[in-house]
Order: sequence, then C-alpha cells, then structure tokens
Amino acid sequence: MSTEDGFDFAALVAGGGDRPRTASEFVQRALRTAILEGRIPPGTPLRQEALAAAFDVSRMPVREALRQLEAQALLEFTPHKGAVVAELSAQDQADTYLIRRALEPVALARSIPHLTRDDLDRAEDLIADMDRESDHGRLGELNRRFHLSLYAHAGSPKLLRLVERQLTEHDRYLRFHLAMMGRDRMSQDDHLAMVAAAAARDIEAATVVLQRHIDVAAEDSARFFDR
Repeated sequence: MSTEDGFDFAALVAGGGDRPRTASEFVQRALRTAILEGRIPPGTPLRQEALAAAFDVSRMPVREALRQLEAQALLEFTPHKGAVVAELSAQDQADTYLIRRALEPVALARSIPHLTRDDLDRAEDLIADMDRESDHGRLGELNRRFHLSLYAHAGSPKLLRLVERQLTEHDRYLRFHLAMMGRDRMSQDDHLAMVAAAAARDIEAATVVLQRHIDVAAEDSARFFDR
C-alpha cells in the first residue's frame, strides 16, 4: 500500500520482524528504523489513516507511535500535513551538538563516581561491537548505547531523557555521515579514552575528552554541510 507521497508502507510492515508486546511499539519500531536508515525520506508525511491500514491496527496505537517519534525528534507536526519526517539541516545539527555539549559532560561527571566494573565492561563491549560492525544503522544504535552506558548513573532521569533525545536526533546525522563519508570517519580513540578516565575516576579528564569528541564531530559535520 502506497500513499499519495509514494512510500510503500506495506513493504515496511513486511520487514518489521517479530511483533513486540503492543501494537504501538511495533509501529514505532518499524517507523523509527525506516526513518533512521533513510528508507522514509525527510519531508515524507506520515498519515495516520494510511499507517493504520498498512499495519492493520486502529489509529490509536499509530497516534501513540507518532507521538513517541516526535518526542525523539524524528518527526515534526506541521499545519495541514500532520506528522512529517524531520529534515536534515546544517543548523539543526549544529544546534544538536551545542545542546549535547551542554548536557553530556554534566551527565558524565555525575555518573562516573557511581559506575561499576560491570558498567565499564559493558561500555568496552559496545566499543568492540562498533569495531566489528559494518552496518551504518547498527553503528548509530551502538554509539548511542555506548554514551548512555557511561551516563546511566547520573541520578537525574530528566537529564538522561534530554540527553537521550539529543543522541537520538544525532543518530540520524551520524548514520547519514557514515553513509556519505565512510566507516573510517568514526574514530574510537575518544571512546576508549573516556572509558579509561572513567575507570580511573578522573572526572576532569573524562569530560575534557567528551567535550573534544563533540567539538571535533561538530566541526567535521559543519565542513561536510559546507561542501
């Protein structure tokens, strides 16, 4: 089933894998994956009626799925169009890096004193997983999980929700850049240095590495958009 915008939602549903516990989770997961992988292009309207028919569910779980995707900054609601896949833009990405730089060092500094050996091992395992992974979509997910694993004990659920939202938005840009610029653009040196500093309980060193990590990525991305 295609919409007037030409996207084949039936193919999306067919590739959605096993259904999770609720219909809204299934719709959200399928749409989120397709958006992050670029299979639903930016600017595409996501109409509730078409989605409900394609997923064979009522409009209520579709509405909830779209609301969750908006909270993750993957959708925007516009007059006359409703839910629309968010556009990629240089200014939007610059703002994302600016917010990440303000929030993530705070989360890391608060979390480090409470990180356990298991937490650090999990972070190291995620770095190893990234080294072995070639799929750009999977790399974005692993990168987000790595950062959140180091911030997990910040002791502020609201702060972590804000951080996760920015990492989710950055995820789309990361996958886009990996596809355009190549896998070697994703350096792991900063990730390793952050884990080492966290293991040593050196909050200053860890936050300096993180700030540099975000700054370099922001500059790299700005140059890419300039080109």
